[in-house]
Amino acid sequence: MRKEMIVYVSGKPQRVIIRNYIFTDMEAMIAIQRESFPPPYPSELWWNVEQLKEHISRFPEGALCAEIDGQLVGSMTALLTSDSVTESHSSWEIATDKGYIRNHDPAGLSLYVVDLCVIPAFRSAGIGKWLIQSMYEVVVHLNLKRLISGGRMPGYHRYANQATAQQYLDRVVAGEWKDPVITFLLRCGRMPIGVIANYLEDEHSCNYAALMEWSNPFWNNNMQPKGS
Repeated sequence: MRKEMIVYVSGKPQRVIIRNYIFTDMEAMIAIQRESFPPPYPSELWWNVEQLKEHISRFPEGALCAEIDGQLVGSMTALLTSDSVTESHSSWEIATDKGYIRNHDPAGLSLYVVDLCVIPAFRSAGIGKWLIQSMYEVVVHLNLKRLISGGRMPGYHRYANQATAQQYLDRVVAGEWKDPVITFLLRCGRMPIGVIANYLEDEHSCNYAALMEWSNPFWNNNMQPKGS
């Protein structure tokens, strides 16, 4: 994939390229993580070279980045998996093989999002939304059934004493409460289909995540997926 578009950063137009990241991008990919998740976030949770090598070699179609003026400013990574895996409500570590995606299933019909990240200086430019839109295009191009992921619920800790995780999600969907991640995903066309306990160690989300889905409106179950 490679496409160009104009986004607005502090009111000024900027040309952004969304493309597949490659082996020569690995240092820049790690820099995105470093800038997006500074200390006290543990550096061992940033992407490492071995993980990135696996992404690029196993499923290059699911390895996307955003570039402005030669600088990588965001990325999104995914793998293919079967319905049985996604419906088991697995933790992030199990669903993504701890980020190494060695469990990528070329015959899978669901595209599972491993990570979405944009550096702080460009988060107001809509780049995250365009990366998600680009991954929807991958789903359509490969004739996959859907895109799915666990979405953190970082606002939940404020309401955990008065609502279950499912009740919190329901009220966010109803517009009564707002969540930085879930509200964003809803605006990107994602639909909630459940709640995952012990998804990821995340104090703000109380370790919960919402299972969020985008169904491919063009899916043809009589046609073999292109990735298989």
